Amino acid sequence: MGSGRVVGIVLIAVGLVIALIVTAFLFSGVSSGSLTTSGAILGLGIAFVVLVAPLVGFGIFMVVQGNREAARLAEAGKQRQLLDIVRSRGQVDVRDLALEMQVSQEEIRALVHRLVGLQVFSGYINWEKGILYSSEARELRELKRCENCGGEITLTGKGVLSCRFCGTEYFLS
Repeated sequence: MGSGRVVGIVLIAVGLVIALIVTAFLFSGVSSGSLTTSGAILGLGIAFVVLVAPLVGFGIFMVVQGNREAARLAEAGKQRQLLDIVRSRGQVDVRDLALEMQVSQEEIRALVHRLVGLQVFSGYINWEKGILYSSEARELRELKRCENCGGEITLTGKGVLSCRFCGTEYFLS
């Protein structure tokens, strides 16, 4: 659990405890006759606006931000895991990679494309065979023919080359 979420939960809890204490204090004053009902309602309104609402509101904000940060960290962890696996093995079957990472093959494809966009992965993939290869970027920049079929390679996107014959994609970082 991220620290932002923990802080948010603590702030919400403090706000609710303050609300309970103020409510109990004001209604005990009404019960004893030392405070009128309208005075208790006014005191409760002021306590809510000044103390409770800001604490609970900021707490909710912190919980939401903490959840977003946790999602970003999880995504970065998956990207790092994919890079480590491909770099250490040199080549890996996409199906095996998906099983090992416990994600779908489509998510693997999306992760690879995001890593290419971040310019941290260079390599190529043959989607037909389902094999992902790690490669040095300078080797790929000099590449003119497809490693798989020998066909012509063309630029198809930012940092992406592909063979128009077999569909193998090459990623430059």
